[in-house]
Amino acid sequence: MSRFSAITDNPHEGRFNSKTGILITNLGSPDAPTAKALRVYLAEFLSDPRIVEIPRLIWLMILHGIILRVRPKKSAHAYQSIWTDEGSPLITISRAQTDKIEKQLRIEGFEDIEVELAMRYGNPSIESGLEKLRDKGITRIIIVPLYPQYSSATTGSTFDQISKVLRAWRWVPELHFINGYHKHPLYIESLANSIREDLEANGEPDKLVFSYHGTPKLFLDRGDPYHCFCQQTTRLVVEKLNLDKEKVMTTFQSRFGKAEWLQPYTDKTLESFPSQGIKNVAILSPAFSADCLETLEELEVENREVFESAGGEKYRYIPALNDRDDHIKAITALIKPLL
Repeated sequence: MSRFSAITDNPHEGRFNSKTGILITNLGSPDAPTAKALRVYLAEFLSDPRIVEIPRLIWLMILHGIILRVRPKKSAHAYQSIWTDEGSPLITISRAQTDKIEKQLRIEGFEDIEVELAMRYGNPSIESGLEKLRDKGITRIIIVPLYPQYSSATTGSTFDQISKVLRAWRWVPELHFINGYHKHPLYIESLANSIREDLEANGEPDKLVFSYHGTPKLFLDRGDPYHCFCQQTTRLVVEKLNLDKEKVMTTFQSRFGKAEWLQPYTDKTLESFPSQGIKNVAILSPAFSADCLETLEELEVENREVFESAGGEKYRYIPALNDRDDHIKAITALIKPLL
């Protein structure tokens, strides 16, 4: 053996391969619809400095001293109302999306790929998703957060967590990060298709509401582009379908706390409609790529009650894009240029 073999031989030879890893990510869900599981999930979620931007020590005292003693039980009740035999709808749908994305890419000839699913909070975690790809010998990874409209609280937080995990790795993979797709033609087309199908089946409502997850107004004031991206998505869909702009409205949901959030608020808007003669409403939430608590319980149940209690007569929720074929093709269209 050459006396230089110990220097020139590569001890990692055969460990890695030329495949590209694809990590599909979303927000996450508790492991079970119980107060105990919600306490764990909410502790992780609400401890994220991207979610709550107030002095750290003060917030952690409020979180652990008040919120985590009260909110888990209430949230568990809400999750129980949407939980299925397969578990969390978000996780179930996200797995279906991941499987179909991989299948679609392979159909189109992209064979050298490995696809995994990860959640920013809860399980399967981002750490476990990255480790699965590393264990398969992957040294090149595409990160695909399924948040159409970029926000520091969602996409930005995902990037933070990936960076945190990779800080412990000696061999950091080549990374490609998709940071949004709020105006991608195929995403807009899939939203338009979904709305068109609903209108053809159920008729035209008095008002079509695009309800996006809200954020504190402070985020917008500090430069987060999310609000602008939401408005742009609505405008592009309206133009695609040639809808009457007077019959379309963009609102924001899911606020908590006493601070001002993006307005107009979805629930307050729905409550005001009947007094204006608007008694037939269709509502969708383009910010959610998969149905979850905020759509299945908040929009479909809570806000229906708000609208009907105020005198509304017809209310329907248009489902998230979930694993629709046109939605899957939109996501794969984001990935293919990077393969």
